[in-house]
Amino acid sequence: MPFSVRDEKALDGLQPSTSVEFTLVVESDRSYAEAIRIHRYESMEQEPLRARRLQLLADPGVSGAGMSRLALGQPVADFALTDQTGQRVALSQFAGKVVAVTFIYTSCPLPDYCFRLSNNFGRLAKRFADRMGRDLVLLSITFDPVHDQPKVLAKYASTWKADPKSWHFLTGALPDVKAVCRQFGLNFWQEEGSLTHSLHTVVIDRQGKLAANFEGNEFTAEQLGDFVEVTLGR
Repeated sequence: MPFSVRDEKALDGLQPSTSVEFTLVVESDRSYAEAIRIHRYESMEQEPLRARRLQLLADPGVSGAGMSRLALGQPVADFALTDQTGQRVALSQFAGKVVAVTFIYTSCPLPDYCFRLSNNFGRLAKRFADRMGRDLVLLSITFDPVHDQPKVLAKYASTWKADPKSWHFLTGALPDVKAVCRQFGLNFWQEEGSLTHSLHTVVIDRQGKLAANFEGNEFTAEQLGDFVEVTLGR
């Protein structure tokens, strides 16, 4: 997971692959790392936590591990999951429409991660209110399906007054969720009692092909909306 800092000087002296320790500060609308310290490990063996992470990423049981993700322009394979109303929803039923997809879990503790990605979709729903369902569909897929059952997702969806006819919060069996995540290179795994995950927001065009796969959380809702608007016009 990427972490931001308030002052870029905090990164002075750090090199790629440097192991660090830091304090994670969580505020109402953002989180950031401070008091960054280089973690010096003298053994010739790999630092245990880093070794564990590398092992996880090499494990085919971890979503996205060892899998090549879809390239832009490739068709997205159909999938079917269950939405917040308990209805089965398949990607193929939105043929001819633009579909935006993001991945979240409802108990994510950081306001600038899953919550921000969901808020981006809330902004999309308002910007394209007259085209929702008709031309544009939003899918928010949980990668914590054991906890995020339809009733939990329905409560979460109410935060953005999401219309279940055009903005679906999806869950399903863990193997099915992992299969969807693999298409887009999203990684997630349990670590120290919480979920570690990457961030992806995907746009699928009217032909069912991958138009964009935005990584991270640095883009704005306006930038995402501008891309969706161009895609709608194609």
